[in-house]
Amino acid sequence: MEHDEVEDRPDSSSFPSGHTAAALAFTAAIAPTWPLAGALCAVPTALVAIERVHSGAHYPTDVAAGALIGLGSARLTRHLPPLRQWL
Repeated sequence: MEHDEVEDRPDSSSFPSGHTAAALAFTAAIAPTWPLAGALCAVPTALVAIERVHSGAHYPTDVAAGALIGLGSARLTRHLPPLRQWL
């Protein structure tokens, strides 16, 4: 899929998609605690991932890697002991 109309292509490697990672990390972190907010955030999160590929800024594999990083970050955030226990 060629995207000649895209003018702001990154000059460097775009792997992984940071936009997708951040959006998915936020959604996955809040969903267990606040399911309605998680469900409402799922739509824009999916749109972010789709837009990154559609705009030509990322390949689907970049978005998939960003999604895995986001999910992993959310899991770590929710399952690591609170910081005060480490002090």
